[in-house]
Formats: sequence, structure tokens, C-alpha cells
Amino acid sequence: MSETPLELVRIVLVEPAGALNVGSVARVMKNMGLSHLVLVNPQCDRLSEEATKMAVHASNILETAEVVATLPEALIGCQRAIATTARERTLPTALETPRTALPWLLEESVRSAVIFGPEDRGLSNMELNYARRFVKIPVNPEYSSLNLAQSVAICCYELYQATIDSSRRSSATSLQSSPFPLSPSPSPLDVMEAYYQQMEEVLLKIGYLHPHTAASRMEKLRRLFNRANPSDAEVAMLRGIFRQMSWGWENLPRSSSE
Repeated sequence: MSETPLELVRIVLVEPAGALNVGSVARVMKNMGLSHLVLVNPQCDRLSEEATKMAVHASNILETAEVVATLPEALIGCQRAIATTARERTLPTALETPRTALPWLLEESVRSAVIFGPEDRGLSNMELNYARRFVKIPVNPEYSSLNLAQSVAICCYELYQATIDSSRRSSATSLQSSPFPLSPSPSPLDVMEAYYQQMEEVLLKIGYLHPHTAASRMEKLRRLFNRANPSDAEVAMLRGIFRQMSWGWENLPRSSSE
């Protein structure tokens, strides 16, 4: 049986420290029809008495939650990811509202993720690099602090409402076939990450990148390719180019003085 759009969305908590928060997240996920919870290097016990008490009737989400060591592991198989942040980024990347951005995860029936940072610091710039869009929850600037469970609740609510709105539109509008071929699905995030690692290695080798500025330059390159959403075939082509560049550099004739 095929999975529903909400079942394809995973909620990813990076290094959650509070069992009460994790339990509350499980409860609101079940309230809103989501079921796939992933914990990255959790700093608390998801099956503790505190967590299960807060989850109430959603303890099954805690029991089936995935526990992984790194954020890239949490995103394996995902083709879209949105990261939440409470601060502006160093790059001029648009910060969207949950209502604007989150419906994108439900399109085309692809696996996707919403990423939340630790309670005490949020997501780092490096962690934000794994997402393709970024959400900032609009709140009263006089008191802008939301805890982890509250942030997840708002995003889960908007995802659930987006499915209701989509269902209403589908019933009100007859589907029409497009004269244009559908665009291929974007390559999964783990495939893109392997490509970025290869790109950085080759660009360092040929001298385009330098160790002290590689991180900031790669952040810009990631942003460019994330915006393009290349397919598996396109990523394979790009990786072939970098393999050939690496081979050519290693086999470049050297002068006798070198």
C-alpha cells in the first residue's frame, strides 16, 4: 500500500536534550498524522518515563523512532529537506514562513524532512547546509523564544493543513494532462552530499578552493545546486566531469623543474 504524503515526511530532531520535549513532539506528530521521527545523536532517553508520559497515546512513535549518529544519516533517501532557524544566515537565502514553504515537501510524493536544531543553540551553519529551503516561524519580536516542541507543533499543523487544502483543491478542480513532460525527480540528499564531497576534494586539488575559505565557498556552491534540484542522471553526469578533472590533474605532464 502506498504511503500518504504525510507518511513520507520525517521529523528530524538534532541532538534533542529534553525527554519532555521529545515526548511532546511524538504526541503532536500523531495529532497531525505524521509518524516518522528521527533523532540525531539524542542527549536524552526517548523511552524514559518522562517522554512516554508526555507522548500519552503516541508512545508507538517513540518506540519506532530512528536513532542515528549524524544528520546526513537522518536524511538518507530524502529528496527534499527544510531546516528551521530563528536567525538570519550569512548568505542572502530567503527565510520563509512554515505556511509558505512546508507544502513543497508534500508535492510529487517524495521522501522529505523537516529539520529542527538542539534546544540550546538551534542548527549551525554547517547543519543548515543539508537543507534546500529554510523556515523561520514569525512570532512577536518582544518575546520570540519558542521551545522545540512548540516549533515542531506549528510545523506539523501547517503540514496537516496543507494536505487538507490540497484535497479540497483536487475535489474542486478536474485534473488536466500537461502537454509538457514532467521534470525528473530531484536526486536524493545523500546522493547530493556525496557529490558535494567529491566536488570539494577536486576543487581543493586543482587550487580553485583553498582550505581556509573552502567552507564558505562550498556553502555558495551548495546553494546553487540545491536551487537547481538536479536529477540522478544529472548528478551522475556532473560527477563524471569531476572524475575526469581529477584524472586529468593527476596525469598532467609536469615540467622537469617540478
